[in-house]
Amino acid sequence: MKKLNAIRSDKIWGYELWIASTHPNGLQKDFYDTCGGDYPLLVKVIQADDTLSIQVHPDDKLAVELEGEGNRGKTECWYVLDAAPDAKLVYGMKGDFPSEVLAKAITETKLEDYLEFVNVKKGDFIFIPAGTVHAIGAGLRLMEVQQSCDLTYRLYDWGRGREVHIEKGLKVIKSEDMIPVAPFGKDFECDYFRLEKIVVSGEWNYTCPDRAKPEGVELLYVISSEGASCEGFDLTAEDIYSVEPGEMVKISGKAEILRIIAK
Repeated sequence: MKKLNAIRSDKIWGYELWIASTHPNGLQKDFYDTCGGDYPLLVKVIQADDTLSIQVHPDDKLAVELEGEGNRGKTECWYVLDAAPDAKLVYGMKGDFPSEVLAKAITETKLEDYLEFVNVKKGDFIFIPAGTVHAIGAGLRLMEVQQSCDLTYRLYDWGRGREVHIEKGLKVIKSEDMIPVAPFGKDFECDYFRLEKIVVSGEWNYTCPDRAKPEGVELLYVISSEGASCEGFDLTAEDIYSVEPGEMVKISGKAEILRIIAK
C-alpha cells in the first residue's frame, strides 16, 4: 500500500489536485511504475471557490472521432467532501433542445435558462456519464473519479471571456435520464469503475484481488479518519493509496474509505 502524492493545478476558480494519475498532463511517475503502464482511471480533488464553466465531455467513440485515435471518453462521478450551505451544481438540462437553440442561447449569454441547477451537501454523490452537461458551483470541494482523459468542451463561461467549444460541445451532448443526486450508499458501479464505501470500526483486513495490471491496481481514498492507521502509519483524510494485486492490507481504528476499482 503506497501513498500517492498530489499534483496541484491552480485555476481562476480555485484549484485541482490530481491525486491518482498516469495521464501525461499530470503524470505521477511512481504510480505509473506501480501500474506498469497507463491506468484507465484518474482521481482528483477539486476545490471550487468560484463557479466553473459549463462543460460536456465526449464518450469513447466521439473522443476518437473528434480528437483522433488513442483518446478516451470521459465518464466521471463526484463525491462531495464539503459544501457551503447554498452550494449548487449544474446537473443536466431542463429538456432535449435542438442544437441551434442552445447555440443561440450560448452566443446571447442566456444558457442559464436551459440548465438544471441542483443543491448538494457533504456526502452527496453525483454520476456524470459522458455527454452530460454539468458544472461545479462555488463553495464546493469534491473528489472526482473519471476515465483517464483530459478532454473538456467548454460550452459556456458566464461571460468570463475564455475560449468555448460550441460546435464540438453540442455534438457530444446526450439527453439521458439522470440518476438523482443523493448521499453515497454502500457501492456504485458503471461501465468504467466500481466504488465501494468501507466503514472501519476496529479493524479491516483486505486482500486486493489478483488481477492483471494496470487495471488490477486498486485505490483506497480516505474520506475521514479518527486515529486510523495501517501497519504503523497514520491515515489522514483525503490521502489516497495504491494497492497492488494480491497485496494484503490491515487498517485499524475508525475511518471511512472509498475503494476505487477500475474495470
